[in-house]
Amino acid sequence: MPVCTLYALEYKPDPASWFERIRHAHGAVLLDSGRPVAERGRYDLLSAWPLSIFEPDANESGAAFFQRLRQALELLGRADIPDDCPLPFAGGLIGLLAYDFGRRLEALPNRALDDLALPAARFGLYPWALINDHQLKRCHLVFHPSLGDIDRQRLIRLFETDAEYEHQPFELQAKFTAELELNGYKQAVEKIQRYIQEGDCYQVNFAQRFQAPCQGDEWDAYRRVRNVCPTPFSGFIALDGGAIASFSPERFLRLEEGRVETRPIKGTRQRGMDPHTDAEQAQALLASDKDRAENLMIVDLMRNDLGRSCRIGSVQVPELFALESYPNVHHLVSCVSGTLADGQDAFDLLAGSFPGGSITGAPKIRAMQIIDELEATSRSIYCGSLLYIDVRGEMDSSIAIRTLLIKDQLVTCWGGGGIVADSDWHAEYEESIGKVKVLMEVLETIPH
Repeated sequence: MPVCTLYALEYKPDPASWFERIRHAHGAVLLDSGRPVAERGRYDLLSAWPLSIFEPDANESGAAFFQRLRQALELLGRADIPDDCPLPFAGGLIGLLAYDFGRRLEALPNRALDDLALPAARFGLYPWALINDHQLKRCHLVFHPSLGDIDRQRLIRLFETDAEYEHQPFELQAKFTAELELNGYKQAVEKIQRYIQEGDCYQVNFAQRFQAPCQGDEWDAYRRVRNVCPTPFSGFIALDGGAIASFSPERFLRLEEGRVETRPIKGTRQRGMDPHTDAEQAQALLASDKDRAENLMIVDLMRNDLGRSCRIGSVQVPELFALESYPNVHHLVSCVSGTLADGQDAFDLLAGSFPGGSITGAPKIRAMQIIDELEATSRSIYCGSLLYIDVRGEMDSSIAIRTLLIKDQLVTCWGGGGIVADSDWHAEYEESIGKVKVLMEVLETIPH
């Protein structure tokens, strides 16, 4: 089997200086582990100049679109990474699935207004990548065998040449405003709780949207937020007329050598102002029967979703109710794993699991129907995914929470949480703001 060519570069803990060389290139994308501050991620992956861009046609089903992506990977051709240098990507697809791509996988109503006009999915086909390995402290350009020598040498020169890059500052023209008034949020939560009492569902993830007018360079916005809130599933995807800047702490699905892993988050507390109150907040989360029950509901849902594509009996829960702490919040996180069944691939795994259960509710389809009914506007990228699938079939993906869509001089973000029978609507309202408060405050502060 053909093997990718590697070219070693200087290791840098922060991928920004590498990405700035391609920031304005067509199809520029960065999947960022948040190093050196965030410690859970191992790799950064960046690329640009895709061979093709794929978006779903107007009435194309999810299955048909995924089949087109399979064919694109086959056309690029399978290739391996040299045995002495384990890397997660050998060339392939990098892009996004919007939350609303779920409508192409399941029969759902479409009541929400889509006023942001983001494609339901968008993938580039990339024959090269720059990958930082933070565990081994190595950096490589990875060239798929199909990439010609002229293009390889051009990329080597680009990344070996020192240069200074300027960018226009990013500024808000006004502070963020919430889409929902307080009473509207209260009424939505009460409606969800009536559905729960009537036996329609057990939990519904309800979100609200925040927006502000803006101008300037989206990359500057990303860098400013990253400095304050580094997370292991961050990402920056350039779009026509804007960008997605994501600061997610949550893995959706990873597929590596046939092993599947998902790490749903359910359960949140704000960080304390001092070590004592911070420890109290963390302990309160770990001891909360309500949060543990919510987390367990989603673990059961994800076990079921993974069971669609994994070998019978292979789905396990190796980690339950673990505490993960980030600059603004503590989270309760579990891990569900399995072994992919024969004849199944990354696209089958996505089709059986997307969107992630941690951001829909349970049961999933009914929860999504209620979300459609009660949220006035489309979720767009929020609760979708940033991901790669390479020519070997390897995949890693995020749940796109703590995410900004910067498009047409408007910046949008969303905050939400799981509503259950005993939820206090006002506490849930404050939690929905708390989850994205750091993003909004950073951008509302004029940099000096």
